[in-house]
Amino acid sequence: MAILQNKIDFAAIVSVTRANINGDPLNGNRPREDYDGYGIFSDVAIKRKIRNRLQDMGEYIFVQTDGREDDRKHDSSLKENYRNLKDRAASDLQLAAEIKKGKDADTELFASIACKKWIDVRAFGQVFAFKKDTKKAKGQEDENGSQLSVGVRGPVSIQQAISADPIEIIDMQITKSVNAEAGKSGKASDTMGMKHRVDKGTYVFYGSISPQLASTTGFSEEDAALLKDILPKMFENDASSARPDGSMRVLKVIWWKHSCFNGDTSSARVHESLKVDNDGNIELVKADKIPEPEIIEGF
Repeated sequence: MAILQNKIDFAAIVSVTRANINGDPLNGNRPREDYDGYGIFSDVAIKRKIRNRLQDMGEYIFVQTDGREDDRKHDSSLKENYRNLKDRAASDLQLAAEIKKGKDADTELFASIACKKWIDVRAFGQVFAFKKDTKKAKGQEDENGSQLSVGVRGPVSIQQAISADPIEIIDMQITKSVNAEAGKSGKASDTMGMKHRVDKGTYVFYGSISPQLASTTGFSEEDAALLKDILPKMFENDASSARPDGSMRVLKVIWWKHSCFNGDTSSARVHESLKVDNDGNIELVKADKIPEPEIIEGF
């Protein structure tokens, strides 16, 4: 596969209708917002949805969600699917050998193998920090301080999504119709709870792909094409009580491919050329050195 040679910038426009796009666990799971009332969709949540869609397409993902583990699908010789990152990494014999070496591991070899094996490591990067497996013999000192530490910088960077206008959060009180467990005298069937939603909003997030970092992780032209194909489908197979089917949708993806390795102009200038209103209407400001964008309609 040919390594990516041209810088890429992209943006995605997301509509929200009566849904909680990204609840904040430190604020009662209310939709995230900044101090000015603009809605926020975290970059971590965006990457999670991209990982899930890549996994749906059969790609091998390192950072998998509990309940979606599929390691044996990619290697039938494995005894089980893994529920933690260290076991998943150690399922590869070469990586397991390096983990055992702890701080003496060949970090370049480790990173190279991990990037080839998992597309999300190749795209987003990953920090591998695992304690060395040691058995403390009688009279010996504990060696827990010896650990593997490998950092991979990925070429794909994604920003938080911010709403085009300030959002209005609707709070709705709900009740439970049944006790979860027997013998809970303090939990009657009319126990109150809360749900929160944004009735209408349009969010925009931006991202970039760096050829310099692509050359270190092996991120290819084919990987970039796969990401472009995934972005319009981010919310497929993602329904929940907070995000019912049809309540979240990618309206458009804007894809700027530069003509050279370092880019025709800065990412900031490219991103600023896109104007979006709360109805999802877009305006693209044409300016010198900004590449002609490809506009991809939502799925």
